[in-house]
Amino acid sequence: MELTNKTAIITGAGKGIGKATAEALAAEGVQLGLLARTASDLEQLQQDLSSRYGVKVFTATADVANSTEVRAAVSSLASSLGRVDILINNAGTGAFAKMVDMDPEQWEQIIRVNLMGAYYVTHELLPGMLEQQSGDIVNIASTAGERGFATGSAYCASKFALLGMTEALMQEVRKSNIRVTALTPSTVNTPLAVNAGLPIGDEDRMMQAEDVAQLVLAGLKLPSRVVLKSAGIWTNNPQ
Repeated sequence: MELTNKTAIITGAGKGIGKATAEALAAEGVQLGLLARTASDLEQLQQDLSSRYGVKVFTATADVANSTEVRAAVSSLASSLGRVDILINNAGTGAFAKMVDMDPEQWEQIIRVNLMGAYYVTHELLPGMLEQQSGDIVNIASTAGERGFATGSAYCASKFALLGMTEALMQEVRKSNIRVTALTPSTVNTPLAVNAGLPIGDEDRMMQAEDVAQLVLAGLKLPSRVVLKSAGIWTNNPQ
């Protein structure tokens, strides 16, 4: 499918997978709405992508765990873009500890960002996609949403739930020509993984944010008649 002049909103766009996906889509001629918490990250990326690829890039700041902030930010981006063809729910957070050692507030925050954040943004944009009878929604999940691991109760719960939401919504809107897909990468060499203290191993063999971005791109280019249930990717980095 041709992506030139399509429009996309990407959450968590200032760093990691979101930033890499923004660049991959800009290189295809996609007009962008970038959402993240840090304005300086977005402003720098906006200048870089618009100058290198000649695409329109709009930005808005919001904490995706805050529904009021999401509503204002998404409304601004959608208004600037005119319509939204693609939504990449990428914003996420993670912390890892035994359940008894993690404060309930931190546990709940992980759920709010990783699950409720995707819900809030999708809820704002879905009516427009239903009206235009087209759209792509890509949720960045994780292999942690397919199998649990010690110290990952909050993160795994959020990603298991995100996969469930993805599959249910896919069935709900597929007849409206809207595709809903989840990607389930294993550990990616991003600031989230580094800051959380996850084992990175040999960085030369570690999956990079750009690798995930290329899978996003490949999925979006599939004919609209093809609906992926989910797509998993593993790093080739034996430890």
